[in-house]
Amino acid sequence: MTDPKQISTPAATLPQVASAAVVGAGTMGLGIAMASARGGVPTFLVDTSEDRLTQAKAKATAFFDRSLAKGKLTPEARDAAVTNILTTTRLDDLAGTDLVIEAIFEDMEAKAALIGELDRVCGPETILASNTSPLSITRIGAHSTRPERVVGLHFCLPAQLMKLVEVTRGLRTDDAVFDRAWAYCTAIGQKPVETKDTPGFILNHFAIPLHNRAIRMVESGVATPADIDRAIKTAYGHAMGPLEWLDLVGLDTQQRLCRTFHEITNDPELVCPNLVHVMVAAGWLGKKTGSGFYDYADTKTFGA
Repeated sequence: MTDPKQISTPAATLPQVASAAVVGAGTMGLGIAMASARGGVPTFLVDTSEDRLTQAKAKATAFFDRSLAKGKLTPEARDAAVTNILTTTRLDDLAGTDLVIEAIFEDMEAKAALIGELDRVCGPETILASNTSPLSITRIGAHSTRPERVVGLHFCLPAQLMKLVEVTRGLRTDDAVFDRAWAYCTAIGQKPVETKDTPGFILNHFAIPLHNRAIRMVESGVATPADIDRAIKTAYGHAMGPLEWLDLVGLDTQQRLCRTFHEITNDPELVCPNLVHVMVAAGWLGKKTGSGFYDYADTKTFGA
């Protein structure tokens, strides 16, 4: 149920988001598309690579099959979720979509170019959302001809499992756009929180320094990744340890996040540890390459 304290538009007057799209079929983009499709919204997943889209659809189907086997989805809900994920390489296919979420890598030039393309192809009522965390929603919106329709929707990895969405207004975001984006999140079963347009919002304000500290503990030989993760999960009740999480999202992602955050804030805690640069150079990016802090070919861990 939508929290009435967080929205200014009466829920009864909010047009329902009946169709959505996610641009970027990486780990984050696929997770957002799965959450949206499972929530009953037909959702385009867009990428430049047909092969990547084929692999993404297969991963989504396998995820929904596991959910069915665990009793978390009915057969009907499983079939609807799979059917609700539509794939395309053409942005033009998004012309009639109610909400488009960009989930490409954290680079302002790339996001600005994409926002410009979405301006061209999407209808005037389409909400344009960014899944960014380090970059300003106001600055992203400035590259649109309709900044009042640009809002931040930062999902938490992995989006198909984690419920958090940080919803952020740019300085020119229209209240009704914010409210409709908030209502979409609750309608698909996510739990939104409102944040100001500041680097890292809430989640990554804590997470990036925590992850850097865990990396530096491995770097200096304080403890192995397995023991660090076990300590954090046991003491704090986290579902994943910081190094497991880094392997899931990719060490290259951590490298980009650190670079972007540090450029914006000059916070020394956000300087990327040298170990990350070395691992990225070696191609040890985590699960997607088979090696990271953990070796997924066997059970060995980095630094063990």
